[in-house]
Amino acid sequence: MSEFSKALSVSASALKAQATRLRHVSENISNADTPGYRRKTVSFEATRGLSDTDAVTVGRVQLDQTDLDRVYDPSHPLADDTGHFDGSNVDLMIEIADAREAQRSYEANLKMFDQSRQMSAGLMDLLRK
Repeated sequence: MSEFSKALSVSASALKAQATRLRHVSENISNADTPGYRRKTVSFEATRGLSDTDAVTVGRVQLDQTDLDRVYDPSHPLADDTGHFDGSNVDLMIEIADAREAQRSYEANLKMFDQSRQMSAGLMDLLRK
């Protein structure tokens, strides 16, 4: 496997990992008001792919174990005798920051993928002459 192919493979795996991360961040944002919802987090792992190429994979999805917010709303169907129910533990500021970080990482990997592709195409053009 050529070095260009290895670079493309690493970039592609990172693109997939960041896309998965962004999907979970968007799930967290969309469920921020869902009672009892726990924030999902993902971790990245380095793996050895084909032809000794390093790659990035997404580890197991984990639920954030911080305490759920206690919401006071006696009219809510899930409220207990005191009028409280468990909200979610999603902090929108953290989710927006995570989304921005995932987006920028995705863009950086996309540029690396495109640069590798352009370099490979340039090399092929030189070899044809």
